Amino acid sequence: MSQKNPYIKSKDQPKSGGGRGILPGAGKKVVVAMSGGVDSSVAALLLKNQGYEVVGIALQTTDYTKYRDDAGEGGSGNCCSIKDMEEARRVAEIIGIPFYVLDTEKAFDSQVVNYFVNEYIQGRTPNPCVVCNTKVKFNHLYKKAMDMGADFVATGHYAKLSNEPDLGYVLWKSTDQAKDQTYFLFNLTQNQLFKTLFPIGHLTKPEVRRLALEHKLPVAEKPDSQEICFVPGNDYAGFISKRVSPSLVKYGFIITKDQKVITNHEGIHHYTVGQRKGLGGAINMAKLMAMENADDFYVTAIDPIKAHVVVGPSQDLMKWGLLCNHVNWIVPPDLRKARRLQVKIRHRAEMAECEVRMLGDSQCEVRFEKAQRAITPGQACVFYDGNMCLGGGWISEILDVEIQDRVKPRDQLQSL
Repeated sequence: MSQKNPYIKSKDQPKSGGGRGILPGAGKKVVVAMSGGVDSSVAALLLKNQGYEVVGIALQTTDYTKYRDDAGEGGSGNCCSIKDMEEARRVAEIIGIPFYVLDTEKAFDSQVVNYFVNEYIQGRTPNPCVVCNTKVKFNHLYKKAMDMGADFVATGHYAKLSNEPDLGYVLWKSTDQAKDQTYFLFNLTQNQLFKTLFPIGHLTKPEVRRLALEHKLPVAEKPDSQEICFVPGNDYAGFISKRVSPSLVKYGFIITKDQKVITNHEGIHHYTVGQRKGLGGAINMAKLMAMENADDFYVTAIDPIKAHVVVGPSQDLMKWGLLCNHVNWIVPPDLRKARRLQVKIRHRAEMAECEVRMLGDSQCEVRFEKAQRAITPGQACVFYDGNMCLGGGWISEILDVEIQDRVKPRDQLQSL
């Protein structure tokens, strides 16, 4: 690779703006994915101020005219709505950059929405944001940017990059660790990172908002999106029911782990591991059946073959291991023997100490130092070595690990 990414820091290249009096982006073109939020808006602003030739592109992923609220406005109130597109265009005008909308609706529907629906129908809990990054933002947007002659693609993700001589491009947690988004980027490849910029990774969220206010960007105080962009009202089950044939819905029973039937359910796509909401009827029935700990029942497992939703007390959610498949390593660790790493089993989860052992080219076994709550098949499992994001995969199975096979805490290992 003869070209260097001017926005990252490493031992073998100068810091941004290496030449005296020369802006770091001088002579380089970058396409910024603009969602209409404050993060991507400030990302575009920073790159423009650093001398890049910036082009803003918004991704139209959904026909929001299908989801009009009671006021008649398009969009579900989440990211990427019609209103967001308009706000992104207004920001581009203020910054002084060209702005375009890229129609990715067909690709998004087939590769993200269908995935989302199929995972729930199969009893797994999907993570569409990861798939959107992989299949749309860093695929269709990337190709469009390269067709436009761009040197880089930039996003408003909270993440950092470096170029290390022995490792290649390394993805690091952002300065604002409460906002870190490396979890959603584990599927990126070295070739993609080579052409990627994360301009706000070194900033905190308050600093990003302050920059937006200083430059009078209309999205400076816009709240962060919290819901799935294509699901109106955050009603996952209702959305899925409208998307699939009734013949594909897996009806069955809510049972205990010792196979006692409590009641029936209206489809496994209504449930996810760790869920309590929506179990009121089953809990009341369990009480009438004088079941122990009925007040403490949660969904502890889903059997997609038998269409059983297993419920039990919260202690049954605590598990010591998992299998992870379709693993992508940004920086491949040596896992010929089990190795200590840290892992996140969901975006908001605390980092967990674990041992990881490869079982094949793209599958690994993870055992935890401490039991983890509500390990959920279908969710992303992302590995770290300190602040370095090594890569990740998808949780395929929960493992019951015998006491003698569990990972010993580091302090116990040091005392042996």
